[in-house]
Amino acid sequence: MKRLWLVTIIFCLTAILAACSGQDGEKDMQSEQTPMLKVEFKLPDTAKIKEQIELKAIVTYGDEKVKDADDVTFEYWKKDEKDNSTKVASKNNKDGTYTANVSFDETGTYELYAHTTARDLHTMPKKSIDVADK
Repeated sequence: MKRLWLVTIIFCLTAILAACSGQDGEKDMQSEQTPMLKVEFKLPDTAKIKEQIELKAIVTYGDEKVKDADDVTFEYWKKDEKDNSTKVASKNNKDGTYTANVSFDETGTYELYAHTTARDLHTMPKKSIDVADK
C-alpha cells in the first residue's frame, strides 16, 4: 500500500513538472515571435547656450518603421531639477523618424526622455547632453 502511494506521488510530481516546463517553452516561443517597440534616440553629446539642436527618435516595431506613432514627445530638464521639465511635441516626418528642435538657456547637464507610444506600447529612452558657454 505504501508503495502504491509513493508511485502515485512520484507520478503526480512528474506530471506537474512536465506541464510547467511545457508552458515555459511556449512562453519563450511567443516572446521570440512578438515584435518589440524600439526607439533609437539621437542627439548631440554637447551643445552651446542658445544653440538650436535637433532631437530625433527613430521608432521601429520589429523590423517595421513606425510611421504613425500615437505620440512622440520629448521632455527635458536640467539635471536634479526634474520638477521643472519642459515637454516638446515632435514632428512626424512620415518615415519612422520624429524630430523637434530645442535650445538651452543655461549651462549644465540636461536629461531628456523621448516618450513614445505606438502599437499600444510605451517606451521612454533617456539621454543626457552637456550645455556649455559660447
